[in-house]
Amino acid sequence: MSEPVPGHMNNARANGAKAKTPRALLILPLVAIVLGAWGISSRLHAHSVLAQEAGAGAIINVVTANVVVSDAGEELVLPGSVQANIEAPIYARTAGYLKAWHTDLGTVVKRGQLLAEIDAPEVDQQLSQAKAELATAKANYALANSTNERWKGLLGTQSVSKQDADEKAGAAAASKATVDSAAANVARLNELESFKRVVAPFDGVITARRTDVGALINAGQNSGGELFHLADTHKLRIFVQVPENDAGAAKVGMKAELKFSERPGQVYQAQTVRTSNALDPVARTLQVELEIDNPKGELFPGAYVEVHFKLPVNSASLRLPANTVLFRAAGLQVASVGADHHVKLKSITQGRDFGSTIEVLAGVAPGETVILNPPDSLIDGVEVHAVPRKEPAKAKP
Repeated sequence: MSEPVPGHMNNARANGAKAKTPRALLILPLVAIVLGAWGISSRLHAHSVLAQEAGAGAIINVVTANVVVSDAGEELVLPGSVQANIEAPIYARTAGYLKAWHTDLGTVVKRGQLLAEIDAPEVDQQLSQAKAELATAKANYALANSTNERWKGLLGTQSVSKQDADEKAGAAAASKATVDSAAANVARLNELESFKRVVAPFDGVITARRTDVGALINAGQNSGGELFHLADTHKLRIFVQVPENDAGAAKVGMKAELKFSERPGQVYQAQTVRTSNALDPVARTLQVELEIDNPKGELFPGAYVEVHFKLPVNSASLRLPANTVLFRAAGLQVASVGADHHVKLKSITQGRDFGSTIEVLAGVAPGETVILNPPDSLIDGVEVHAVPRKEPAKAKP
């Protein structure tokens, strides 16, 4: 068997290597092209996904509510101050020292009942002196009057001159005036003597005692201190300051409900008895006074009270939650959301303020959707994702 020739084999291998080289040169560019196309496609897809995510993230979620129409009366809740029907500080009318007090804090008294006694020795001495002066004046008048009568008789017989008779008549008249003056002084001091007995000017309850036995008492409010404080609590007066927007609805006879913090769960009925008929120029409020009977004395003067008025309305009005309003330089605005989910800022005219809701006179339509708690950065035309507000579940009866 003949052996292959070495030179021939080497030539064959060289020819095969030359044949494979053009194929490799053709495959490598194709692979590079495929890899490049795949890389570009993946980058384009990632960019598209990122753009979609960024666009979706730019749309903010907002909670919305609708403009509603209300034809029912609204409740106006205002703070009120409670005062007794009649309330007065009791001062002394004469000076001296407190001899005794007969009523203490919380004592129920009747008109004319003795509250305290004052020892006034100076007034006693003045009264004794005034009585003595009155007696002297009366004696002088008696003498002057009898002299005048005698001189009148002598004048008729021409025994004395008319000038002398007139002088005696004048002296008698002057003595009579002195008697009247002394009697008036005695009456005045008798009145001061009666003021040593401090009595109640009306039926009520002693709400304060600010004196004690032996205390120096000065007469009058300016120089003396308050002895007692008396209040008639069988009927109470409640004073409320009604804002200007609601002042027109406050009428005499309007009913109200009163709620006291010290009596939770209890509601008291009261009635408006008078108004000031003028607004306070500083606070722009109308003072309204109500009355409530307090026969058991369970309610106290000086207490804080919530006054609930039921305000009537003449026609249906638009209502919005108070937290939908934006305070901008252009005035009050709300952010309305249309069917295209884009924001439209609208200027509104506000009516009455009911606390949690406000009345809108112009700027929005019934059923319109507005944003609750809109951010200050909100601008016109921005797209939002509206989520309707969840109404609280009503309690089952």
